[in-house]
Amino acid sequence: MDKETLVQLYPVMVGHRRYLHRHPELSFKEKETSGYVAGHLKRMGIELITGIGGTGIIGRIRGGKPGKTVAFRADMDALPIQDEKQCDYASQVPGVMHACGHDGHTATLLALAEYYSSRREEVEGNIVLIFQPAEEVCPGGARSMIEAGALNDVDVIYGVHLWTPIPIGTAGSAPGALMASNDDFVIELRGKGGHGGMPHMAIDSVVAASALVLQLQSIVSRSVDPLQPAVLTIGSIQGGMAQNVIADRCRLSGTVRCFNEETRTMIARLVRQVVEGTAAAYGAEAEIAYTTGYPSLINHKQEYDRFYSIAGPEAGLKPVLAAPIMPAEDFAYYLKEVPGCFVLVGAGNKDKGIIYPHHHPKFDIDEESMLHAATLLVAMREAYCLENKA
Repeated sequence: MDKETLVQLYPVMVGHRRYLHRHPELSFKEKETSGYVAGHLKRMGIELITGIGGTGIIGRIRGGKPGKTVAFRADMDALPIQDEKQCDYASQVPGVMHACGHDGHTATLLALAEYYSSRREEVEGNIVLIFQPAEEVCPGGARSMIEAGALNDVDVIYGVHLWTPIPIGTAGSAPGALMASNDDFVIELRGKGGHGGMPHMAIDSVVAASALVLQLQSIVSRSVDPLQPAVLTIGSIQGGMAQNVIADRCRLSGTVRCFNEETRTMIARLVRQVVEGTAAAYGAEAEIAYTTGYPSLINHKQEYDRFYSIAGPEAGLKPVLAAPIMPAEDFAYYLKEVPGCFVLVGAGNKDKGIIYPHHHPKFDIDEESMLHAATLLVAMREAYCLENKA
């Protein structure tokens, strides 16, 4: 590994990241971002497939020597959040910002493209660069990338998430489950409107919805094995327009997170049962739209072991065994197809005031985490190729 070149590429990463941070785009709308990435890859002479799932890009670098094919992935989408940071690279798009570090992921992968394209003749095997749209919203962009051939002939895949809950200089992952599955639901309750002073003449959808919120919470607390982590959250409830009017309709939406597929299936079944039963008990009608989202992200143990063994001596990071977390990631789809590992690279730094969590209006990263991520990914690829020489 040429660490000096990676260090020299660090200002390039910062430049890419700050440009993308100023110009964020929402999921499935990453048109300008995709054009920016494609333009730089074309300048490097990298083979490209563009327009996947609308804005996705697959780049391929063919090495000058025989060997394995290793894939790296970055996500490109931003979030519908108003940027509240006071800095010269704050978002210039009202109501949209990179509040999860995807700009840093994209910048890191662009730097890796520069690193490997400049030394093609030395590279053993091939390198696949996956710039994916729409990680933040289901159905996500990973499946369209896979369907377009992103993993054709790929032997292993690596990805990182720049992660502010852990400090700069640290990297965490886990063998097996690292991130949860996610399913979403929307419930429409229909009652009978009426006067607030005459509730006996109406069917109150808000009261039915209130009871339903409490009943849904009992699914995890009373039906799920306490040794199987699971979360059911009602994120929104909307009903009624005036203080003296009984609402005829109320809408709830929520999310379910877990790691075990049997638990996931059971919760989906019980949500439907509880919704139907509670609505009937209050004389209301109910309609539920239940969307199955990303599967749990399951790292391959051999690739986790590779990360843990080389993160310190090769990348200068402190490796830690990460506890599984309930946020979801559609990198999970890639890991269902080929071996690989997803790593949380520390990006928080209290000394620099980088303390805000992901999806917060003041979210930022310690940009040195991009150099750490790039060094780690190069080290993991080299370790894999050394172990699997043709």
